[in-house]
Amino acid sequence: MEDKLNEKIEHEILRINKLFDSGKPLLDLCKIKEPDFIEASAAGSFLQSFYNGIESIILLIFKATKEDIPNDLHWHKKLFEKAFEINEKRTIILREDYKEQFTEYLSFRHYFRHSYGYEIEWGRLKPLINNVEALWKLMEEDIKSFLENN
Repeated sequence: MEDKLNEKIEHEILRINKLFDSGKPLLDLCKIKEPDFIEASAAGSFLQSFYNGIESIILLIFKATKEDIPNDLHWHKKLFEKAFEINEKRTIILREDYKEQFTEYLSFRHYFRHSYGYEIEWGRLKPLINNVEALWKLMEEDIKSFLENN
């Protein structure tokens, strides 16, 4: 892949890592207790930012490889699906191993954008917020591997 693309993706990776550094106290808190309204709202915002960062990286790759970028009401889902596929322009970006798990983050992104903060359910938020660090490590590894091999 071209150096400019690598730079842009490395920048997005740094931004996501900064999100994790800044959000560490919140992530730690959510592991030991159910968050109150403000904490749950912040956790929802954290997860949305995380998902948006991954989506930004996928978009950068698609633009660089001149792939069609979905442009309809379901473009987030279609973009997501394509990141787990191989095509004639590139290898796979993200491993199938955690596709189902990451689908929950896509679903939560939609839920969070269309709900009020008081509607955030801890039962839905808890597994996502408590597993996001481990998921990011896998995804970061895959993204860096993709850059090295394309």
